[in-house]
Amino acid sequence: MTIEPIDRTIDRRAFLARSAALTAAGAIGAVALPSAASAATTATTATATAATRFAPAGRGAQNPALDNPNAYVRPRPEAMADPTELTLAEAAWTLRARKLTAEQLVEAYLERIGAYDATYQAFNVVLASAALQNARTAGKTPRRGALHGIPLAIKDNYYTEGVLTTANSYIFQDFVAPFDATPVARLKANGAIVLGKTQMGPLATTRATTPAGVVTTVNAWTPTDPGVDPGGSSTGTATSVAGRMATSGTGTQTGGSITAPSNAQNLTGLKPTMGRVSLHGIIPLSYTRDHPGTLARDAKDAAIMMTAMAGPDPADPRTQGLPKVPNLITAATPITNRGKAKLRWKTRIGVLPGYTSGTSATAQARQAFLATMAEIPGATMVDVPFPDEWELLTGSAFNNVRLPERSEPFMPYLRGDLRDFGVSVTGWLQGALLGGNEFLTGQRAKLLLLERVLDQIFDHCDVVVQTDPVPFDILGLPEIGFPIGFTSAGVPIGTILGGMPYGEDRLLSVVAAYQASTDWHWRRPPNPPESAAAGGRVAAMKTQGVVRAAAADPSRGRLSAEEVVDLMQ
Repeated sequence: MTIEPIDRTIDRRAFLARSAALTAAGAIGAVALPSAASAATTATTATATAATRFAPAGRGAQNPALDNPNAYVRPRPEAMADPTELTLAEAAWTLRARKLTAEQLVEAYLERIGAYDATYQAFNVVLASAALQNARTAGKTPRRGALHGIPLAIKDNYYTEGVLTTANSYIFQDFVAPFDATPVARLKANGAIVLGKTQMGPLATTRATTPAGVVTTVNAWTPTDPGVDPGGSSTGTATSVAGRMATSGTGTQTGGSITAPSNAQNLTGLKPTMGRVSLHGIIPLSYTRDHPGTLARDAKDAAIMMTAMAGPDPADPRTQGLPKVPNLITAATPITNRGKAKLRWKTRIGVLPGYTSGTSATAQARQAFLATMAEIPGATMVDVPFPDEWELLTGSAFNNVRLPERSEPFMPYLRGDLRDFGVSVTGWLQGALLGGNEFLTGQRAKLLLLERVLDQIFDHCDVVVQTDPVPFDILGLPEIGFPIGFTSAGVPIGTILGGMPYGEDRLLSVVAAYQASTDWHWRRPPNPPESAAAGGRVAAMKTQGVVRAAAADPSRGRLSAEEVVDLMQ
């Protein structure tokens, strides 16, 4: 029996009511939220059964869904020559088949970090010694699914127990997390190995820079040109994955910081529905708009990561009373008919006005993307209108109401030394000074926008193309960013699909079919020029048993994995 995607089983009105409650919770504090009712049941019935059907999973519980046979992919022959070229699913197959050990995989990534991170500046902390020790332990313990022995990069606003968690800010520059954020705890419980913490925009407000605004992380595709934007605040993770210094990684999205760096660096980034992944232990930016997610090399890898990270958490009321996490790994597994990919589920792909307008490289890539999708059996292309008053409701007049949400938890710091907020202090002050009437009007506008998106877009389609991630960030709806081409200069071009509430499985299935029909996602950036690699070195200092990126030392060339570890001795 074919299991259908869950997006069409959700009562959209119930999701709207839940979003209204979440908006209220942002103003009055964490509260229990109403369950997302099934379209086939009443809200009362759904609420009554939620406690038994979706009992909270432990923060560090092993997840049997990660041992799905579809999570293991036989590697491409060309990938076997370099372990850092393997996708997560390929690495999982290779580790399970004992063609490679977790220690060898970690060593390969540490060597690339030592060779190139002085140029990329993707990491601010490299847990070299701990990663190698955990890899050795992984080789001696029973397998715990596809993430067992897989090296990951963690954005530096996720708490990581016993490790500096700075959010790249002056405020948290000496903060050592007392526990793991729930998503980190779940990744580690299922055998993943944390390679290090990645650079990010200060307090997740910009691309990765120092708190004073000096650019750090570069785009892995243009490592000698820091002027090319690597994406949003999750750019450290994106560059670490694109530059083959981690198999996959975590990010957060409040205004595009998962999908934007994925588009900029030829990755597949999944931002789930609000509440699908716990925010417990993640330094906040906005109570109603923060979304933890993953940056990966393809749809299958994103599905494996999301399977581990998602689920209810007693510590975060936003995660409770939701539909059960579907089989994302199977959804992201391409299916074929006579050697040609087809959609797992018939899907109407909505195209908004102006999506392919113009003659730019991006417009041409979008046209080619739609043409490819139209040839995949099961896909139907549908022109959909913008909802009423789209420009007004998605414009800056209402989008700025996010600022008070981010300023409120930081008021004690704003009353202290404003220099702690570095280059982004103006935005924090703007949030503190925005009037209550403007905030309330903006929240009402957000709910009106959500109602119109659910009714006026998703009455016509199942997924919709996006030219900007922000509207779906505002609304808490899922999005996935993925590559669709390159400019003539070799810079990646990506696109974004938005879905209905809890429609991650359908989004993954569409991207998996597209990626089975194209090869954009297989392309990797060349290594930085030898002069750039030889002219820099990851400088380190002995801090809590870690290698901490500090500056470039032109007197040394590339480092081996052993040298990285030796820096800590």
